[in-house]
Amino acid sequence: MAHDEHPTLRFLGGTGTVTGSRFLLESNGARILIDCGLFQGYKQLRLRNRAPFPVPPSSIDAVVVTHAHLDHSGYLPALVRDGFSGPIICSSGTASLVGLLWPDSAHLLEEEARFAARKGYSKHDSPAPLYTTVDAERALESVSARRFGETITLPGRVEAELHHAGHILGAAHVRFRASGRELHVSGDLGRADDALMIAPEPLSALSPAHALLVESTYGDRAHPVTDPAEELAPVLERVLGRGGVVMIPAFAVGRAQALLLHLSRLRRAGRIPNAPIYLNSPMAVDATALYRAHPDEHRVTGDDLADLYDLATMVRTVDDSKLLNLRGGPMIIVAASGMLTGGRILHHLAAYGGDARNAIVLTGYQAGGTRGAALAGGAESLRIFGREIRIAAEVVQLQSMSAHADAEQILDWMRDASVEHAYVVHGEPDAADVLRGRIERELRVRARVPEQGEQVEI
Repeated sequence: MAHDEHPTLRFLGGTGTVTGSRFLLESNGARILIDCGLFQGYKQLRLRNRAPFPVPPSSIDAVVVTHAHLDHSGYLPALVRDGFSGPIICSSGTASLVGLLWPDSAHLLEEEARFAARKGYSKHDSPAPLYTTVDAERALESVSARRFGETITLPGRVEAELHHAGHILGAAHVRFRASGRELHVSGDLGRADDALMIAPEPLSALSPAHALLVESTYGDRAHPVTDPAEELAPVLERVLGRGGVVMIPAFAVGRAQALLLHLSRLRRAGRIPNAPIYLNSPMAVDATALYRAHPDEHRVTGDDLADLYDLATMVRTVDDSKLLNLRGGPMIIVAASGMLTGGRILHHLAAYGGDARNAIVLTGYQAGGTRGAALAGGAESLRIFGREIRIAAEVVQLQSMSAHADAEQILDWMRDASVEHAYVVHGEPDAADVLRGRIERELRVRARVPEQGEQVEI
């Protein structure tokens, strides 16, 4: 490997798409991987998960993870299996969450492979999971939790610091120093006005950056100012009032907890019928408990904090999950996954999606190519477990529950900071390009959208 005077950065994912966050920093002969996520959505993106990693995993010296969501951390079990043996650096909140997310992801991958083999809908004679629960447990042994604000010494005389990003428990934006150059990585930025999480630490609080990787999930739009509870209330009142089942696909980490917060406030105010609420995700149940262990990262106190844990019936076992499909309405089921890419919510859709009395409430960004995006686009059927499931249930997409900063909030986070060059990542092409233009026009910072596989000097 060349020992360049300036460190270099390669874009191995998170370009042209919201998912697959993977950036390779090379400095003084060392390789530091920033995030190691799964590609999600369109099949041509998901196929990248099965391709050999762009560099030999054994050549990577350390991985720094911005946060636990699988599109930022979920490939690490495969990376460790294939030869990576260095430390996985992250915040303590992220370390706790990946302890839930990686084994759960592996279990779902194993279950999907077994189901495909049993039902014969895979093109492969013996479908294999991307990685196994053994791989996930082995990867967890390499996780090293660090404090926010701590100076972390990495190979190649690289230093890193984690700073609060809001978004979800443990989420960080990260400053890297290498060979006198400063690189900043936004990860996924939360919202300053988020009901659950604290605001991101502003970039202007830090020293000047030579390069910034900035996310652009909502780079071409503004979130409505509506309170999410105000969006939820009429839907729940309408559907529960007619005896229907409200199915809410939700990410187990972050979104599920925010939903419980809003549901508890609506229930206390007497604004929704007193129908049973079920949190049907063992991982979401465990993640909810973790929020209690990290009070410095969220805003929830008092009655809200108590209700976060007491409002819903926590569903853990497969048998109890199956019983929900026999129960009928009125009831509310919150279940993973948020973009309908897998998990227990698919079984509920198969059971209740064909009944017009019921509703499916989408609560956040739906990446292109996912079942959630298809529903948001008006699909009248979904392919689930190898067969077409008719969807007659009412579909509602909430506009106010995203845990990502919108374009204005991203620009506000960058405002008054000194940045030499911005690379706009983690966005669909339109969103990334719109944000690029605004950064150049409004902040007078050079910006562009990098290509997959491109390498630049810092």
